[in-house]
Amino acid sequence: MSGEQVDALVIFGATGDLAKLETFPALVGLVERGVLDVPVIGVAKSGGWGVDQFRDYATASLKLNNLDPDAPAAKRMLDLLHYVDGDLDDPATYQAMSDALGSSEQRVLFYLEVPPFLFGRIAEGISGVGRAAGNRVMVEKPFGNDLASARALNDTVHKYFPEDAVYRVDHWLGLDPVESLMFTRFANSSIEPLLNRNYVRSIEITMAEAFDVADRGSFYDRTGAIKDVIQNHMLQILATVLAEPPDGRGLETWVGTKSSLISALRPLGPSDVVKGQYDGYLSVAGVAPGSKTETYAAIRLAADSWRWEGVPIAIRAGKCLPVTATEVSVKLKRPPHDAFGLGDSAAANTLRFRINPENRVTVTLVGKKPGAGWQPETQELIFSEHPGADMRPYDRLIGAALTGERWLFAQEDTVEAAWTVVDPVLGDVVPVTTYARGTWGPDSSSLLSPGETWYDPTG
Repeated sequence: MSGEQVDALVIFGATGDLAKLETFPALVGLVERGVLDVPVIGVAKSGGWGVDQFRDYATASLKLNNLDPDAPAAKRMLDLLHYVDGDLDDPATYQAMSDALGSSEQRVLFYLEVPPFLFGRIAEGISGVGRAAGNRVMVEKPFGNDLASARALNDTVHKYFPEDAVYRVDHWLGLDPVESLMFTRFANSSIEPLLNRNYVRSIEITMAEAFDVADRGSFYDRTGAIKDVIQNHMLQILATVLAEPPDGRGLETWVGTKSSLISALRPLGPSDVVKGQYDGYLSVAGVAPGSKTETYAAIRLAADSWRWEGVPIAIRAGKCLPVTATEVSVKLKRPPHDAFGLGDSAAANTLRFRINPENRVTVTLVGKKPGAGWQPETQELIFSEHPGADMRPYDRLIGAALTGERWLFAQEDTVEAAWTVVDPVLGDVVPVTTYARGTWGPDSSSLLSPGETWYDPTG
């Protein structure tokens, strides 16, 4: 079904928080762009709701997201909605869903906006009414909690859907700045040739969040920074910077090149990680007494590949840091000969990709400071986003799944390779150091090469 538009979209868990916050506004965007004009069937257990209550729920979602439900695209989206109310353990629910779809020839995208433990039951129910074969299933993270559970989850889904029919959502892959990062790499002959061991001194990625876990204590305490953002979002960002370019077959090959890159990362050991926990985390509702869950993690990576052999790579992510920002910093090597006798004061070129809160690419260049002597002066060349030009990430992701574009999704081997990298440092394998709110976390300079310091993004 690759490349074919589906005839219907079925959303399981269509009355949940994800639907309220993201899905319905995204569907409006898809209608507006002409991508969505097929029935949308919500399936959930809501105490006997009918389609009118479901449309009211969707209308409230649009208002919550500052969208006008009376706008033409919104009205059309609401008209496309249908609803099946029922228990996901009841075979009758799946039969009602199948009846709502109509013809068995319908090509369907099933979107599972539910926790992973329900994936198998729903896939079985879809298959039981003859609707799995030839259709697609879109599933939300987390894809397991470690390598073993990820493999078990993949095996469960594959009982009913082949890998090329499975679309695993990492919403960061739907962010416009991530696409911009890839575009900048491969659309500029002045950049891509520099991204290798011959020119790059080190690579850092920082994902800083100035806020705490708020009311998500019980969820976060079972997860932590490595599982929550490093294993998925940050390794995907890293792969976008490091992976080999797509070949002549197009962007569909991009998924495979990223998988090869992540597979080339060495598994972490205790000496490759620093964990921290912000002061006051243990007082958050839902957090276990004496919890060792990290709200900050920094890791040191190495890629066993021809392009990146010997290049130090570091990633850090944490909550209650000084700013909310995500940025990739590629530090280039200094010129091979110090022609001007600058010594340690010589500045090096850097290439920075800003992912959040805005899309920005920055190149630092070194020039001569006006006046006598040879004093360096650094200037920045900045390419910034066009304000208001982006679409919602779920607009992009759902649209790609509707039309069979797989390159925006995580495939099985990529997910399992990422878990292989972080698996050895999950749990209580290194001490968790308390850090003050508003700081850059516990000292993790030991993970950097001698003489290197972290680049701290600004807000």
